[in-house]
Amino acid sequence: MSQPPITNAGRGFHLLTKPIGPICNLDCKYCFYLEKQKLYPDETQWRMSDAVLTEYIRQYIQSQPGPEIYFAWQGGEPTLLGVDFFRRAVALQQKYAGGKTISNALQTNGTLLDDPWCEFLKAHQFLVGLSIDGPRELHDQYRVDKEQKPTFDAVLRGLELLKRHQVAFNTLTVVSRANSQQPLEVYRFLKEIGSEFIQFIPLVERCAPSSSRDQGFNFAEPPLLNRNAGLRPGMVQADPQLAGSEPGVPPVTEWSVEAEAYGNFLCAIFDEWVRRDVGKTFVQLFDVALGNWMGLGSSLCVFAEKCGNALAIEHNGDLYSCDHFVYPRYKLGNVMNQSLGAMVNSPPQLKFGNDKLDLLPNYCRSCEVRFACNGECPKHRFIQTPDGEAGLNYLCPAYKKFFSHIDPHMKKMAHLLRNGYAAAEIRKQSGPGSSCQTANL
Repeated sequence: MSQPPITNAGRGFHLLTKPIGPICNLDCKYCFYLEKQKLYPDETQWRMSDAVLTEYIRQYIQSQPGPEIYFAWQGGEPTLLGVDFFRRAVALQQKYAGGKTISNALQTNGTLLDDPWCEFLKAHQFLVGLSIDGPRELHDQYRVDKEQKPTFDAVLRGLELLKRHQVAFNTLTVVSRANSQQPLEVYRFLKEIGSEFIQFIPLVERCAPSSSRDQGFNFAEPPLLNRNAGLRPGMVQADPQLAGSEPGVPPVTEWSVEAEAYGNFLCAIFDEWVRRDVGKTFVQLFDVALGNWMGLGSSLCVFAEKCGNALAIEHNGDLYSCDHFVYPRYKLGNVMNQSLGAMVNSPPQLKFGNDKLDLLPNYCRSCEVRFACNGECPKHRFIQTPDGEAGLNYLCPAYKKFFSHIDPHMKKMAHLLRNGYAAAEIRKQSGPGSSCQTANL
């Protein structure tokens, strides 16, 4: 087979690589990706072949304009592939680097890590994203193995191996209906286990229409990015003021975080962070917010004005518009017969990215925190505005509360940075202050 010609996308883009597709050794109750097996009903080899791996790495490096190339490996559970797969990946990166700087990140549940794995990760300077949802009782509520047994101890074993081998890591915490009620317990636990870089990911999954459940899918497909699309048969409209929290208005799964609770969760953690931890503990959402208050724009796609530069590539080379839009109508093509750059710059993908701004409801356009939120991820835009317009984000109440709450502190930190001081100086200026009210403060 002849190689697709390299097309430079003309802009940097990021791919989330799924070299083992949705295959995982765990059975996390809330996982949205396990169902993707049904996209490939005839698949017998859930593993990126050497041919696809080679073509992907070659194109990904050569099609981007920048001098630094960032690979992100995810699943499913990528460590199921074994260390040798990633040795091959690193060798191919070196072969095609062409003078560019290559870095790698691996997202894992940590349960399969051992000494050989950690020696490899350290030797090649991988950044590891470790999934952990808080203390034992919170983590084990949803993160279980195939036998429905808890995984907390196995994850902690993996974490200790990472620390023993001095592998750089951050933690990824899914904020669910369960752990959202205990923000400080979660935050303090993450610090206690040595996490200096923390990501919080809100869990929002819509209940599937009956037609999707009949086909074996557990979750609803993200809404069409179309203002006039409306609800599909079988979907239940949510009241934006309730955001799915009232009985009888069930647009989301039972484990999805409630919007008000997520706002309280973020506010409570921010209040402790700004008094004690600025400059010592780095919370992705807080850093991204500071960038927006500095006028630099968002470094995270969900808060950017437009999206479309963060795509997902499956184990067989299929390219999708986004990790959260891995559905047939968002498939752009396959790396084995099409150029990555051409697909990223294709009219459908450009429209996908522009629609985030173009279809922003009027209610959001006049919002005082729009600069920090920009309507968040289109995946979550499935409720109506107070005046009945479609496309409001389910988490709108959370972000309104949070971004309004942090505004005075963000302005202070932005002022410090503009005047040559470290943002951590704000710790000297922040007294006890006021906190958002949560059940566990």
